[in-house]
Amino acid sequence: MVRPGMTSASAEPGVWQPRWQELVRGIVRVHSARGQEQLIDTLSDPTEPRVLAFVNAHAMNSAAVSRDFFRALTSADLLLRDGAGMAILLKLLNQAPGLNLNGTDLIPKLLRRHAGRTIALFGTQDPWLARAQAAVLTQLAPRSECVVAHGFLDTARYVRLAAAHRPALIVLGMGMPRQEEVAAVLRAALGFPCLIVCGGAVIDFLGGRTRRAPGWMRGAGLEWLYRLALEPKRLFRRYVLGNPLFISRALSLAAASSRQDRGTATSTATARPPGPTS
Repeated sequence: MVRPGMTSASAEPGVWQPRWQELVRGIVRVHSARGQEQLIDTLSDPTEPRVLAFVNAHAMNSAAVSRDFFRALTSADLLLRDGAGMAILLKLLNQAPGLNLNGTDLIPKLLRRHAGRTIALFGTQDPWLARAQAAVLTQLAPRSECVVAHGFLDTARYVRLAAAHRPALIVLGMGMPRQEEVAAVLRAALGFPCLIVCGGAVIDFLGGRTRRAPGWMRGAGLEWLYRLALEPKRLFRRYVLGNPLFISRALSLAAASSRQDRGTATSTATARPPGPTS
């Protein structure tokens, strides 16, 4: 059995290509700063529990080999594009990638929008969790109540904590696929409006455990390289093995899509009734 996140090339085209196609169709793309603000407005005022998740190259590779992770990811209410790899894939498919709405940049904006409300941070561990809590309360969302729990509890514990405190925003920082699975359970169990965000390493960033890349590297789509340099052992499989595999699959999917488009065009031309003759 291939575990989620493993960069195995053993996924057969008949399995992973339809999954990738469904994920691509499900990604909501935003093309302007105004559109991003409208998105944040909508996310900050849900009428029921909603799950926000991010799709990056690692998520696509994991979905290719794990049916459970694919189902958890596609069950999210909103999927956003994260990273340069996804922009490459979408361009290969002749689709506009839109803005790079990665969680590390977007989630602090959501935290600011939730200032004065109850926020939950579920993930990582102390001392970084406590530092992240302090950063939220002093810098991002003052006047808020911030409930925290480390990222290694049973899912039922997170449900009980959320039910007791009724946070308007729940940020999960447990990594894939755990956070997507917990998000799905929370949405089904909670009976009040809230936004549940699959945040990856964002709590570690807020707590100072992980540093952000310089601005020029982020702008060039090279933050992954900076993170690899900081944690080469942990991230070797994800980036050194995973990135080439992702590009290979992206090229394969684009070629299959192109063949399908040509076949559709040929079938349409063949089926068209002949024009009038003189």
